[in-house]
Amino acid sequence: MNEREGFKSRLGFILVSAGCAIGIGNVWRFPYMVGQNGGAIFVLFYLGFLILMGIPALTMELAVGRASGFTTMRAMKKLEKKGHKWHHFGWICFAGNALLMMYYTTVAGWMLAYFWKFLVGDFDNVGKEETGAVFDKMISNPTEMFIFAGIIIALGFGVLCFGVQKGLERVTKVMMIGLLLLIVVLAVNSIMLKGAGEGIEFYLLPDAAKAKEAGWTNVISGAMTQAFFTISLGIGAMEIFGSYMDKKSTLTGESVRIIGLDTFVAIMSGLIIFPACFSFDVEPDQGPSLIFVTLPRIFADMTGGRIWGTMFFVFMVFASFSTVTAVFENLVRSLMDNVGWSRLRSIAFNFVFILVTSIPCILGFNKWQNLKLIGGRGVLDSEDYIVSNILLPLGTVVFVIFCTWKFGWGAEKYLEEVNTGNGIKMSRRLIPYFKYVLPIMTFYVLIRGLI
Repeated sequence: MNEREGFKSRLGFILVSAGCAIGIGNVWRFPYMVGQNGGAIFVLFYLGFLILMGIPALTMELAVGRASGFTTMRAMKKLEKKGHKWHHFGWICFAGNALLMMYYTTVAGWMLAYFWKFLVGDFDNVGKEETGAVFDKMISNPTEMFIFAGIIIALGFGVLCFGVQKGLERVTKVMMIGLLLLIVVLAVNSIMLKGAGEGIEFYLLPDAAKAKEAGWTNVISGAMTQAFFTISLGIGAMEIFGSYMDKKSTLTGESVRIIGLDTFVAIMSGLIIFPACFSFDVEPDQGPSLIFVTLPRIFADMTGGRIWGTMFFVFMVFASFSTVTAVFENLVRSLMDNVGWSRLRSIAFNFVFILVTSIPCILGFNKWQNLKLIGGRGVLDSEDYIVSNILLPLGTVVFVIFCTWKFGWGAEKYLEEVNTGNGIKMSRRLIPYFKYVLPIMTFYVLIRGLI
């Protein structure tokens, strides 16, 4: 069996785990969800659900990983009672991570492509009304998309060739520090724009009228879903980092730090986007096109727009690539744990597998654009629907029940693991909430997503 390598430092664990959570959900999905759901009140509900749902669920994934020292399948096999079949859920986790990367690498490739376009000046002579045509031209070209997605995939697996400490941990530390510095600089620039105050007010001052206009049910459900989606819980993407942890710190304290970093990036992303939108009289509820059409339009109007656009998409590349490398590590380590392959053999297999299986997503925007799958969705939207609306909430229900009920691992063993070390302790009085209320809330996210 392959010798298991852990993190070199506690900071490395926190930054890699936060890097997995911090991604497109923070800087792409979160701002447009805020824009579509009434602004500041949505943000308040989002923060509340992170505390009520995100922190407990994250401690459970990390507890399973740290107590076992393995990825999900071998972890549950080690922790479950004799004769039980919880460990089969590990293959669903592997499939979920693989499916996530089949389309996430394409979107990360878009981020890299836009960084390159701003860097070399492709947007210098593009009018603000023509930025949408740049995006349309890119997605209509499968060769261009495959090249940029391929670069992301090759770099991601290339980092992992050096192992956990010298590859994943070292590179993610640099990216995360760079990301945090960039986001502060970009936010300050947006706040200093003329007319930015209206955007800050929309974003940070609660207005019940705006929430009512968006629909209170939509606001609350959207905040619950986003709080859940942003941490990528339910498919073992976070569980693996628990398996690399030492026993020096409690899991509640570490979960608070991870979610705190994740939330900081999401909130700061809003401070980049909303002041800029209001300053340049652009509606903030543009949906997914906000990043690739609306913001380039703003950069085209902005003094020094080429520099700010380049910096923004460096930030976006860091955010997406940190997730890519973290999830790739899950795929690589899963085969090492369960099949017994060496790291390099597992990397080679997963590299070819992800490279090939990303092609349908790429073709879904051009040669296969008329292909409709789940509910009339295209390829990317269908893949995202399965991961985000089904596997993430369903998987979290499995982790919660496994950690809190006697026919799983059990609440006593979960509490013992989560409270091992120095730091914030999880109260025993919360167990009834974890057993009965948290699964219902998570199941609601699943049903809401399906509907």
